Amino acid sequence: MEVVLRKYGNSTVAVMPPAVLRDLGLKSGQTMSLETTSEGNIVLSPKRRFTLAELVSQCDTKAAPPADMALWEASKPVGNEVW
Repeated sequence: MEVVLRKYGNSTVAVMPPAVLRDLGLKSGQTMSLETTSEGNIVLSPKRRFTLAELVSQCDTKAAPPADMALWEASKPVGNEVW
């Protein structure tokens, strides 16, 4: 299929026919990730949304806390903070 690139404001857009969008399960306004391969191919995929559990599972629970956290924990109240 041939796709024509068009100028749209300061951007260039590729117009996809409704049948292609339907086949790919895409819709107007959907956020996508676009990457290019070393061969010059374009890879378009839905933007990945992570759950909190997925993000927490990537954390190293044995890692030492950042140095600035020790300073935060040792600091004294300077205003009307409730401790």
